[in-house]
Amino acid sequence: MSVIRVHLEPAESHVVERLAHALHVTKEDVAYAALDRLMTESQDPVVQTVIKETSQSRQQNLPLWADTERSVHAYEGGPDDQPEERMQYE
Repeated sequence: MSVIRVHLEPAESHVVERLAHALHVTKEDVAYAALDRLMTESQDPVVQTVIKETSQSRQQNLPLWADTERSVHAYEGGPDDQPEERMQYE
């Protein structure tokens, strides 16, 4: 079996862990499901563009679904928005 490693920032990893916990699956299950869904739609030129843009923007920005640990509030001394903006799962 081949191995693909995905390196996540803590703000990204925490969201994946919360989703896995809520669904009673592993983090690896969440990652595989995401990859499966992406590969199913990968022939779509729009999806291909999103993949390229995500690759480029990942160097400087967290995705919209990540926790807000590195938000502007965290380094400007303002209140942290994180509790209200965290993705919640049932």
